[in-house]
Amino acid sequence: MVLKSCCVYSVGVVSVLMLILGISLVLTSVFPHLVQSMVKKQVILKNDTDAFEAWKDPPAHIYMQFYFFNLTNPQEVLDGERPAVVEIGPYTYREYRPMEQIDFQDNGTKVTAVNTKTYIFQRNMSRGPESDLIRTVNIPAMTVMERLKDKFIEANLISAYMKGTGQGLFTTRSVGELLWGYEDGLLKALKTITHDLDDVFGLFYKNNASNDGEYVFFTGQQNYRDFSRVDTWKGESSLNWWTSDECNMINGTIGTGFHPVITKNDMLYIFSSDLCRSLYTVYEEDVTVKGITGYRFVPPSSVFANLTVNPDNAGFCVPAGNCLGSGLLNVSVCKKGAPIIMSSPHFYQADEKFAQDVFGMTPNKEEHQTAIDINPLTGVVLQTAKRLQINVYVEQIPTFSQTGNVRTVVFPVAYLNESATIDDTAAKKLKAIGVQQNVVENIPFMLIGLAIIVGGIFMFLVCQQKVPESTAAERQPLLSS
Repeated sequence: MVLKSCCVYSVGVVSVLMLILGISLVLTSVFPHLVQSMVKKQVILKNDTDAFEAWKDPPAHIYMQFYFFNLTNPQEVLDGERPAVVEIGPYTYREYRPMEQIDFQDNGTKVTAVNTKTYIFQRNMSRGPESDLIRTVNIPAMTVMERLKDKFIEANLISAYMKGTGQGLFTTRSVGELLWGYEDGLLKALKTITHDLDDVFGLFYKNNASNDGEYVFFTGQQNYRDFSRVDTWKGESSLNWWTSDECNMINGTIGTGFHPVITKNDMLYIFSSDLCRSLYTVYEEDVTVKGITGYRFVPPSSVFANLTVNPDNAGFCVPAGNCLGSGLLNVSVCKKGAPIIMSSPHFYQADEKFAQDVFGMTPNKEEHQTAIDINPLTGVVLQTAKRLQINVYVEQIPTFSQTGNVRTVVFPVAYLNESATIDDTAAKKLKAIGVQQNVVENIPFMLIGLAIIVGGIFMFLVCQQKVPESTAAERQPLLSS
């Protein structure tokens, strides 16, 4: 009987110990930290790892969509009226962007590579063929006029040449020409005088089947937070276009992947050679992509805010002190002097005046916001939409009659949407990792549940214990009659 009672109470002791252990494991987050530690060691740029293969040749289908703004009232604009544009698109291209010329350095802590991009037109996903015509601002002419506006003699000569050849402030070109390049008569004539000019112009001229220079990336071997972070670009660890050291910093990855174990408080940096600068993104909301949990990160309005809103952006005002307003970035310093202004599509998050200056602008968050959905455990990009608008700074230049009485305006030319969604094979792998994560992280709760079950068994056994039956002598009355 004593042995039986010992066994029953041993069950109770085991139940209490399991309960204490389970609660302790929950409070100390031992198993979540264990999972994170394993992932940190696995997500590294190293041969034969999944992370390296996905970085080397992204398995997701990447598409680049272009939308153009067709000018409908060119003569009225020259007379000083507000431009009216109609959005035409998309013109869609399949984008291939493998890493090439890969070379590991510094005992595997860094890797050099070039990111070659190739674009293949997808007619079935486009509004029309590449031969569709678009009327827009004559960017080569505007560039030349801006360059020579303070040089009276040269300006008059070029103005006369433009009159003779019928060139004006606006031009009509095909989608293919505007994107990939066409020979421009004015640039060709000037090339004999100014040798730094190219006689071919295109928004993405020389960008197809080419790369933007050599990168050196950290592999994440020494610090998981350095995974795929850019160390140098074109041999330099900083830029030289802007007027402050902070604005010239090269920060973050190139946006195709991020370090593992991301929290909602993280600020994720991205270096964009298209924008000639680094930018940062912050957590916005939880999302689900193909059944996988993710965090959505977006660039806050402060990224492109005026220095009055964000003093850290003072260095992006070029020349120094020349700030255009919130939501715009003057990239002429890195575009060979072309008066190119970058913004979000339809001037989303920019000062209202820029959208109001052009009839046809309808900014909205859903269509025009840049967003990156990331799996927080692995840092894998689940879905992304990079949206940028190319604008031209247009103003009246007295020495060029071609500008007429045009009002000063940031003129929208086109915007792009570079998007990708994780493919089914990679999604399946991530789901499996998610299942394993849930199982491991729930071990303490399983232990607590088991402790409760064992505790229930203990209570049941205690209740089932019976008082021993009395002997015949014990049942005899103490007093006889």
